[in-house]
Parts: sequence; C-alpha cells; structure tokens
Amino acid sequence: MEKTLAPPEARPAPGSIRTRSGGSIEVHPLTCTIGAELTGVNLGDASRDDDLFAEIKALLLTYKVLFLRDQDITRAEHLAFAGRFGRLEDHPVVGSDPDHPGLVRIYKDLDSPPEHYENALHTDGTWRANPSMGAVLRCIETPPVGGDTIWVNMTEAYRRLPEHIKTQIQGLRARHSIEATFGAVLPQKKRYELKTRFPDAEHPVVRTHPETGEQSLFVNAFTTHFVNYHTPENVRFGQDYAPGAGLLLNYLIGQAAIPEYQVRWRWTPNSVAIWDNRSTQHYAVQDYWPAVRRMERAGIVGDRPF
Repeated sequence: MEKTLAPPEARPAPGSIRTRSGGSIEVHPLTCTIGAELTGVNLGDASRDDDLFAEIKALLLTYKVLFLRDQDITRAEHLAFAGRFGRLEDHPVVGSDPDHPGLVRIYKDLDSPPEHYENALHTDGTWRANPSMGAVLRCIETPPVGGDTIWVNMTEAYRRLPEHIKTQIQGLRARHSIEATFGAVLPQKKRYELKTRFPDAEHPVVRTHPETGEQSLFVNAFTTHFVNYHTPENVRFGQDYAPGAGLLLNYLIGQAAIPEYQVRWRWTPNSVAIWDNRSTQHYAVQDYWPAVRRMERAGIVGDRPF
C-alpha cells in the first residue's frame, strides 16, 4: 500500500519533540509547504547517537529540508553524520577537501572561476544513473547580505499539477546531462571525456520516493529532453514533438519557480541544511559578488529512481 505524508495543514505544529535519547528537539516549520528549523540539537551528537539520528531522519522525510544554526562541528563529524544516511559521493568537477574525501568545497572567492552552477533550480546529480539521495551543507563563510539558498517541494509541485498534465506525463522518461551543464565550459575534448565517464542518465519524469511512497516531479536544469514522447499517441505532426515536447518540458521545469512550493534560507557561519534530494530542488542565489561565500557539502549516494 502506498504511504503518504500528511498534508501541510495536518503536520505537527511548532513545538518540542522528546527524543528517545532523552533530549528534546524544537521544531519550527518555516513555510506551510517545506522546511523546518531545528533547535536544541547538535549534529556532532547525532553522528554518534542512533536514536537522535533516527529522529532527525524522520523529520527530514516530513519537512524535506531541515535547518540548524550554531553547529560548531568538525569536518569529521560533518562526514560522520552525513554518512549515517548512506555512502558518501565525490563530485567530478567541484573539488573535495584533500584531508576529508567526500566533503565537497563550494568556495566562491574573488578569484573563483566565473562559471555558475548553483544558481539554477536543480536536483543534485540527476546526470548520474543513481542521483544523490541528499546532502548535508554547512556554511563556513557567508556575505553579510545575500547568498541565500532556496529549496522547492517537488512532491507538492506534482500534487498540484492539473490532472490532464498528470495523465499526459504518466510513464514519460527524460534524459539528464552533465555534458550540457558542467561540461559546457570545457574544451571539446574534455567535454567528450566527461560524457564518456558520465553518459547521459535516463529517469522517470515522475519518481516515487522509496521511503514514503510519495510521487514527485523529477525534471530540472540538468534535463535535456523526453526520450519516449515521440509516439503516435502524442505526435500527429512534427510540430507536436518540436516544439511541443520541449514546451511541455519547459512547463514542468518551471513549476519549481512557484513561490508557494519554496522556502528560502539565510545563511550564517556554522548553519547547516540537510535536504532530501529525492523530493526537492534548490537554487543558490548568487547576488553577493564581490563578497565571499564558502560552503562545504557532504553528498549521499542515492538509488536508481523509479
């Protein structure tokens, strides 16, 4: 039987949750749709405490992204906490801390390359056959103003689609490409090498969450095209496919821009975000140059979407 979460209006009100480990976590929902800030918990402790970690994971499945401030934890504790969700992954383009493999450094310094990767609504690693399950992102340094990050509830985005659109996209699959995104700034030879290492991945347009059973819209900035749209049922004339299929894909990708599905987080040093990559998208707002922004992320290997 498919499991579903309570609608936003039925979710727990802000308050204190008594943990099995004897402490309490204060939960403060940030919007009616997505996101909650947790207080009274330290992720260093959660990296060593099975019960405390289980409480945080349960809250993550409910709110999809969790936020904490004043997390003065070590890099080892950061990795240990994230590693409780699953095996950690590296990134083929963005470098890791040399002493802490798997801790990806997203540093925007004054001498950083001009490429923009984060300021697009995206789901991490959908160009992989097994996209990221989620991530734990910690702020090291942030501008005094700007540099926020936005997360989007793609389960809600799918739930509120018109029924005829849901029918139209049922069973559709799409391609996701690192070559067309991260690879676009590379010389042709290196771009081809990147695609050889990471061939375009194919995923369902609507994926099912393996733990909650919820369905989410699963297209984003890495998605290039549908792979099984050109059928007699969908295409009478060429125009039905081009631009027809592309217009439909753009419409679906555009759902992530609807504010009712979003939460926006203002960073402070040692603040942390934990998100479920299987049901969200995010966007790092790059409005702060020439200020500096340094973040460290532990990404978690996911499963194959279905």
